[in-house]
Amino acid sequence: MKRIMLAAALLLTATPAVAQDVAAAAEQPLPDPNDQSDSFQIGLGAAFVPDYEGSNDYRLIPGVIVRARVSGISIFSRGTYLYADVISDGPGLNFDAGPIVGVRLNRTGKVKDDAVDALGDRKVAVEVGGFAGLTYKGLTNPYDALSLRLDAVKDVGNAHESVVLSPTIDFGTPLSRTTFAGLSLSADFVSRKYANYYFGIDAAGSLASGLPGYRFSDGGMKNWQAGLLLAHSLSGDARKGLGLFGSASYKRLLGDIADSPIVADRGSKSQWFGAVGVGYSW
Repeated sequence: MKRIMLAAALLLTATPAVAQDVAAAAEQPLPDPNDQSDSFQIGLGAAFVPDYEGSNDYRLIPGVIVRARVSGISIFSRGTYLYADVISDGPGLNFDAGPIVGVRLNRTGKVKDDAVDALGDRKVAVEVGGFAGLTYKGLTNPYDALSLRLDAVKDVGNAHESVVLSPTIDFGTPLSRTTFAGLSLSADFVSRKYANYYFGIDAAGSLASGLPGYRFSDGGMKNWQAGLLLAHSLSGDARKGLGLFGSASYKRLLGDIADSPIVADRGSKSQWFGAVGVGYSW
């Protein structure tokens, strides 16, 4: 983390060449808000995340962000998931749809809490599915976008073996020629199998961990989550060159899942996430 912040500080006090790039970009005409030319963005950084879902312990992990547009198809990452919007965008209202593939790594290795660790590792959940939604461009200015989307993924990796549904609202807008901000609000709905796999405690688990037994009779809404993303271009043009990004989000576990001893006794309903990094666009 110290190295990343030092790099960010050095970049923000960058050389005269960067300052010249910014000044030159400021003199250029504004870009076409409906530009659909090919592009690629990659960001590398560090993320501060809970040790497991429901934990009150945290750890640092490496993070990667990818966004691309190729022949009208938009590809983007969200955490450990990769999305592809196969429907080309235009001005105004757009329909979004495409596949999702990713992995869920919750409790797949040793966790810091000894009692939860005694419950045993969980398998990596390999999840595939799709999303569909609507995006409206130009709500407050020609460059913003408001999206409503429903994600549906199913575990095909023999872990929780169930479906997760996630409605999401995203809003993104430039704050200036060089700075972009994004807000998101989402929720996750899970089945009884998912809840028991990650938050249930059977008789053997209770004996091994000392935690009371806990089983779910049905599923429901697992959590809501709100997030903020900020990205700043160092070249003076957010579409190309070097930049910095940072994100933060808050997740609140709900209902019977929040009452599980894994959360209520050993962890926390409140889950915080943060990430900082350096990116490059072309």
